[in-house]
Amino acid sequence: MCLFRKRIQTIFVHLTIYPTSSVMGESKVKHVKDKKQMQHFVGQLLRDVQALEYMLEHDWFESDIVRIGAEQEMCIIDAHSFKPKPCNVEVLEQMKEYPWVGTELARFNLETNMSPLEFTGDCLRQMEAENHAFLSKIKEKLKPFDADILLTGILPTLRKFDLEEHNLTPNVRYAALMASIKEQRMGSYELRISGIDEMNIQHQTALLEACNTSFQVHLQVSPQNFVQMYNIAQMLAAPVISIAANSPMVFGKRLWHETRIALFQQSLDTRKTYDHMRERSPRVSFGNGWLRQSVVEIHKEDIARFRVLLGDHVTENSLESIAQGIVPKLRALQIHNSTIYRWNRPCYGISPNGKPHLRIENRVLPAGPTILDETANAAFWIGMMEGVSNHYGDITKHISFEDVRDNFDKAAKFGIDTQYTWMKDRKTNVTDLVLKELLPLAQEGLKSRKIPQADIDRYLSPIEERAKRHTNGARWQLRAFTDLKKQVSVDEAVAVMSAAMFKNQQAEIPVHLWEMPKLSDLKNYDPGKLTVEECMETDLFTVQKDDIVDLVAHLMDWRKVRYLPVEDSEGALVGLVTSRLLLRHYANHHDAKKVQTVKEIMIQNPLSITQDMLLLDAMRMLRHENIGCLPVVKGKELVGLITEMTVLRLSVRLLERLETKA
Repeated sequence: MCLFRKRIQTIFVHLTIYPTSSVMGESKVKHVKDKKQMQHFVGQLLRDVQALEYMLEHDWFESDIVRIGAEQEMCIIDAHSFKPKPCNVEVLEQMKEYPWVGTELARFNLETNMSPLEFTGDCLRQMEAENHAFLSKIKEKLKPFDADILLTGILPTLRKFDLEEHNLTPNVRYAALMASIKEQRMGSYELRISGIDEMNIQHQTALLEACNTSFQVHLQVSPQNFVQMYNIAQMLAAPVISIAANSPMVFGKRLWHETRIALFQQSLDTRKTYDHMRERSPRVSFGNGWLRQSVVEIHKEDIARFRVLLGDHVTENSLESIAQGIVPKLRALQIHNSTIYRWNRPCYGISPNGKPHLRIENRVLPAGPTILDETANAAFWIGMMEGVSNHYGDITKHISFEDVRDNFDKAAKFGIDTQYTWMKDRKTNVTDLVLKELLPLAQEGLKSRKIPQADIDRYLSPIEERAKRHTNGARWQLRAFTDLKKQVSVDEAVAVMSAAMFKNQQAEIPVHLWEMPKLSDLKNYDPGKLTVEECMETDLFTVQKDDIVDLVAHLMDWRKVRYLPVEDSEGALVGLVTSRLLLRHYANHHDAKKVQTVKEIMIQNPLSITQDMLLLDAMRMLRHENIGCLPVVKGKELVGLITEMTVLRLSVRLLERLETKA
């Protein structure tokens, strides 16, 4: 550990305040309501922009060295069920001596800040080794909590109720961020994403963002090359997403290959809908055009487009510091920058030698599937950044921003299946582009930084194999879930899949070699702790009370169901029709000319349950009341059904598991 401590001591100051990072001074950041405080903060923000311009114009920045760095986000999981375990505060209490680990937005997440390394020699090996060492130490501290960690863009076992406010990490900054977003949004959050399945839900907090975990890679660049390198980063975002995608599922729904992109934007989108065509940019953004002059353009645009969400009583006057020859911290600018979520984010910091520096933070890379895969993704990106810069220079002469933006959106949706519009309006697919053009450029870039050939082979070969086999973490998850869903419930399927992911991560098997999961990968499955929400039927067929009884009969026959809830035009539960009631109706009524309606035969005000009830309690209610169906409601709204078939399926799976163990 002495080596790691030494590296930590030389860490260049992370003055950029990330939305979910643990950084020095973050507890002072707050939701500013007082007008005078806000005016003071905005004044400091404008002075920071002027100070940044001055330092750039007068060559204050470090430009003779290139460094790389990374931040590792992770999910804390129950060691047996592989579901989220909200215990980050308790774990961090046991890790106070480790400055490299910190909180994340949700209580089931952690983040490590890895040491900055000069981009040369064995830096990639060092990055991989340090990540292993950090995660091993965290795993050791998690054992008393019966917990472990899983690296994945979105944890498959996450449930909607895991994203309620009780799982917000108790931190002043996070609370202030949630309050500010909620105030500007003025309404519930809607998540609308379509893939193989469709997600169309409302949520009450921006904690939906906590679904996302990533491996954020930093590349230090000189001010003179910042514009060129930033534009290259924009162009490369799409192929990097395509080859690295690892976030295809949310709440048991198969959506985009990299669903993090859509989920992040929608969960933090403070825009409202209007009946006019005025344009408003989302706070999570790819950008609106090429960078032309300097990094200051980005900050000026962000101040112009987005109101301040968070503030602080900033005492430093950055212009006075400049006048005294002191490098300012630009804290107001960093706070505002932390609430604008560009996928390639500009970062400002101060190096150990006291000089300021600029970095590009790549935020598109998901966590996982393994540490080797993550390091391969990082090597591919930084190698391409260097190689494309050396080979093409100004990338804006070769491809339009509109094509780059379109490629980005398509890559998030379709991952490794994407078709691109590339340089000179050329149409190409991901695998051909990676194998024929981007991998050679990445190799060239890494060689130019004197990375050993053995390391280049180690980290670029997983990228090559993914392209050749047309697979990545997202495709593996989609194929795995589709197969498992045919055999078991959604809840068990995502648990089995997560167990297989965990097993492969532990063995450090790169994702292109992963086999499809087996039901036996999940050693224990305990439905006794399930809530109704986790296993209720949600693909419902319903009728209304004025519908004719014959419609009920046909629906039950066509859909092979024994229960039909009755709802009103607003979706509120008003009754229930069972197959027994239907048989009784036809046995007692022979007048075919008389039209009878649902309200004449339905059970009015049927017994119902809420989605947060334990499934075991619902099963006991079915037995005690001698009924076969329990509608599930939220308030008055019908949201699901628990039937005897739900119980039967779970019972059969438990018996099968017991038989397998025997």
